[in-house]
Amino acid sequence: MKKVSFFYDTTTQDLWVPDDTPVLESKVDTLKSERDGRTIVREAMEHPIGSKPLRELAKGKKDCVIIISDHTRPVPSQDILPEMIRELEEGNPDINIRLLVATGFHRPTSTEELKAKLGDALYARFQDKILVHDAHDPSRNEKIGVLPSGPDCIVDKDAVHTDLLIAEGFIEPHFFAGYSGGRKSVLPGVADAVTVMGNHCSKFIDDAHARTGILKDNPIHTDMVEAARLAKLAYIVNVVIDEKKKTVAAFAGDFEQAHAAGCAFLDPYVCVEPEPADIVITTNGGYPLDQNAYQSPKGMTAAEATVKDDGVIIMLATCKDGTGGDFFYHIIADEPDIETAYQKFLATPQTETRPDQWCSQILARIARKHPIIFVADPKQKEMIEGLKMTYAPSLDQALAMAYEMKGKDATLTCIPNGVSVVVKEKE
Repeated sequence: MKKVSFFYDTTTQDLWVPDDTPVLESKVDTLKSERDGRTIVREAMEHPIGSKPLRELAKGKKDCVIIISDHTRPVPSQDILPEMIRELEEGNPDINIRLLVATGFHRPTSTEELKAKLGDALYARFQDKILVHDAHDPSRNEKIGVLPSGPDCIVDKDAVHTDLLIAEGFIEPHFFAGYSGGRKSVLPGVADAVTVMGNHCSKFIDDAHARTGILKDNPIHTDMVEAARLAKLAYIVNVVIDEKKKTVAAFAGDFEQAHAAGCAFLDPYVCVEPEPADIVITTNGGYPLDQNAYQSPKGMTAAEATVKDDGVIIMLATCKDGTGGDFFYHIIADEPDIETAYQKFLATPQTETRPDQWCSQILARIARKHPIIFVADPKQKEMIEGLKMTYAPSLDQALAMAYEMKGKDATLTCIPNGVSVVVKEKE
């Protein structure tokens, strides 16, 4: 027997399984380095990809906005931001630097979350220069063009009215944009709700190329790249982190070229071949991505790619923050069944996309084919059931329920971190 540890909140839920049970894991943890994160970032910035050094870009600029991640992303900002700020001020000691929090469609980041993210020193220095994006306040945002698929490209005015727009970020598999990082700092990061909903429309979400680890011919990615171009995103620093959220690699420079290099680097470490099974256990990688139900389809898509056609998925996510969005919840909960909800998604025109529809649509896509047993905080039982899933108080009980559904001889595949892997056949 062997122990498999599934990421859950800030700890794990452990399960003993037979030695031959497939475990699908990324190889990111093999990227060990004796160097600290700031050193890795600094070395990447000394060799920018497709761009002048940041210190050169800063020359002659009065101000700079750095797009930073919000509380839902485990970006090691304390590795990245000090190095970006150092180079900016080397190139231009008088440059006025502001931080713009890329909340996308998420709730505003709290003061305590900002302090934890930035550290005491950075927060103390920038507390009066921190701007929190609001996708739902049209007065805060400004049209800068039109996306290839048709919607207006509207982004935060603070991103528009600056001499230099740059961004931090990290690269990991993304369940419909292919990979996180790069252009996503702008769309959805600091984009208006109109633009986000146009980009995340049901047609694009249903596209076979809008899947984990796919950038080529992905219509969502194409729109995102154009949004970043229109916003004049001049430079990025994106990192790769291991399972302990430690920086193990960094890529700096042009937002397209540096991001592409980071994705190409990461790909062989995260791609795993499917191991079809009757029961698949997955997670959302623990804190912070398992704080709400809205994020949970990310980890589910890894299970979707390897579970048998009639198989059961067990999902672990604490969901301590609840739904993550009332729209996300009610789009499914207010319908009589999951199939009705799914067909309504497909029938929704691009211009009528509803907030959080995309995560609901992906959840419905999976749940209409596979029973989902969801292990979460006990307070979220009613919410889980409202989303047409089955609640379980523990992994052991969830697995017992799954075996009852599939039989005692059912096969099992384990995915300890569903957001860290790309499950696909070798090309």
